[in-house]
Amino acid sequence: MPSSYQDAVAQLTPELYRRFLTALETGRWPDDRVVEPHQREQMMLAVIAYGELHLPPEERVGYIDKGAKAGDQCDDQPVELKWSGE
Repeated sequence: MPSSYQDAVAQLTPELYRRFLTALETGRWPDDRVVEPHQREQMMLAVIAYGELHLPPEERVGYIDKGAKAGDQCDDQPVELKWSGE
């Protein structure tokens, strides 16, 4: 990634980041113009890069909360599976 692109992403304001998110979600710019496919691609890259630079993992686009495992085993007792052909 060229340093000029990294510099541009590093200087994105939170407001512009939110506008990009809204444009990605709705497919339209604030003035109601349609977001073009090449614009969508560039915005997605910028939003992901912005998140990596400025946001904690749980606030980034695409974050999946995997939770925590309750214990060492998922079930207290194993359950025997019975197939309908048996």
